[in-house]
Amino acid sequence: MEIGQSYNFELRHAVLVYGDQRRAFATLHEVTRQEEGTPLLGPARPLTLAFLRVLAQGLGSQVAPEILPANVLARTPEMLVWWNQAARLPMFFGAADEEAKKLNGGIFPHPPLVFKVRGGELFVRALERNVRPEGTTQLMNAPYWNVGGDARVCLGTARAPKDASVASIPAWQAAFHRSSFTHAVGAMRLTTHPGGFVGLWRSLAGKNGFQPDISARPGRLCGIS
Repeated sequence: MEIGQSYNFELRHAVLVYGDQRRAFATLHEVTRQEEGTPLLGPARPLTLAFLRVLAQGLGSQVAPEILPANVLARTPEMLVWWNQAARLPMFFGAADEEAKKLNGGIFPHPPLVFKVRGGELFVRALERNVRPEGTTQLMNAPYWNVGGDARVCLGTARAPKDASVASIPAWQAAFHRSSFTHAVGAMRLTTHPGGFVGLWRSLAGKNGFQPDISARPGRLCGIS
């Protein structure tokens, strides 16, 4: 459903929730419309899993059947998480920092990364080892400007996909890697390199591999923030 479109809805069912401080249960009621006055609730019926599935689908909590590639780590109606192996890719830098500007458009080795899309936003963390992460894998701060302490990516004017399907993964990655890294977000330490962010990427120019020179994050893969 998209805001701005026209739909004709009518009240069909009502769910009543009862409970105390420890327990709760819900009942389902048919709704009878009257020509005058408020609608009437029919007799209570217990909720069924079949009805809950239909309700969830109607509310948009449905994932279309997709074949999941090996790099997908988690998939729910609200979230998609995947990882990428280390790779050599171009980087682009905003004009605000003169030293960073000198590196603009160069090819650099990047660490293995874990991406997450949720609520139309992109999040990224880095990995120390270039292997598929597990639920207990230690995540690292991704050594990039435009990434906040909660791993949220500020994409600026980059064009990001509108959905979080498996097919959208290349477009999300392109939105990240082709955007201009312009500024630090918050006071998070991005790297242990003595030259900081610019010094790190200057030292990597023309190199083939990324050394695990990034600050540890006290979190696990299953709890990616």
